Amino acid sequence: MFSIKKQIRRLYTSSVLGQISLSGAWVAILAARGFSLAQIGFAETIFHIVSIIFEIPSGVLADVFGRKKTLIISCLMRITGDIVMVFSNNYALVCLSIAFHALSYNFASGSGDALAYDSLKSVGQEGHFEKYASNQLVIYRTCEGISTLAAGLSLMLGYKISYSVSVGFSILQLIVLSSLIEVYLGERTQSSRVWEEIKKCFRESFLFLKQARKAMLIMFANSLVGAMDILLLFFLQAKLPMAGIPRWLLGFALLFLQAGGILGARAILHAKKMRYRTIFVIASIVILLGILLEHSGMYVIMTLGGFMAAFADDAMQVKNNTLLQDMFPSEQRATLISIESFTFSVIMIVLSPLAGMFFEWW
Repeated sequence: MFSIKKQIRRLYTSSVLGQISLSGAWVAILAARGFSLAQIGFAETIFHIVSIIFEIPSGVLADVFGRKKTLIISCLMRITGDIVMVFSNNYALVCLSIAFHALSYNFASGSGDALAYDSLKSVGQEGHFEKYASNQLVIYRTCEGISTLAAGLSLMLGYKISYSVSVGFSILQLIVLSSLIEVYLGERTQSSRVWEEIKKCFRESFLFLKQARKAMLIMFANSLVGAMDILLLFFLQAKLPMAGIPRWLLGFALLFLQAGGILGARAILHAKKMRYRTIFVIASIVILLGILLEHSGMYVIMTLGGFMAAFADDAMQVKNNTLLQDMFPSEQRATLISIESFTFSVIMIVLSPLAGMFFEWW
């Protein structure tokens, strides 16, 4: 018998196992191995290129073949990427590992939320999705914070042990994912030709977006705000030491930034009647203020600015996810979520060099 409590609990457990690791500080790990910043930057570029290419197709596959299957594929891709990194004795294998991690991200993106929403809706509890989205952001921020604090440990243990531990977490995640129940609310008209199903999903997804202008605006607004926040937090990692923060305090400062997102994800649950437009305006102003504080040159004020930005971003993210899930048809839910992730990746690629010049100049 289907149990919604067990289903949601397993999705939470899967998220924890999929996000917590000793290899979260992969940039520091590669730098410790002797790779240059140029090589690390190119590896990150490979991640974004692979992600953009496969983001929407992975969502389509989730809608056509099942969200549980794509979550399992995501886990297998992560395991493969970690194993390749363990045995990487040259830069080419490092890049291959990064590509597998990008594919892991693609196949997980949208699949978990789509499965959760349809599971809740199947028992008439779709109103609880906002709390689910909030909890997932709390899990994400908490695991990011733990990974940040564990950066020193991973450098001491070495990359082989760090990535081997990640493989262990992924195997446990695979066991949890295998116990999920596939839930599909749409009408499945299985064609004898798989390509017909895939093309149909593509066509109907873009037709929906063409007609649902409000959904497109929400997706773009959320991606823009999220990109601004992530870029701010990224540059804070580099600029806080330049501002004189003690080395022993840096990890705790970065953990404090993640705490801002946790509080934001929780606070928005108490503002159910607030209009999305109002939330967008407030979040944008708060993040812009955070950027101004980042340029104060005083690490305490800079950290406070990052905390505020994370708070605003995650509050808006929860509201955004809830609104879009209510709008999306079940048959294209994962595909449409992937289109939003694709939008975010494009904005990140455009803003990253501009932000780099801006933060360097100011």
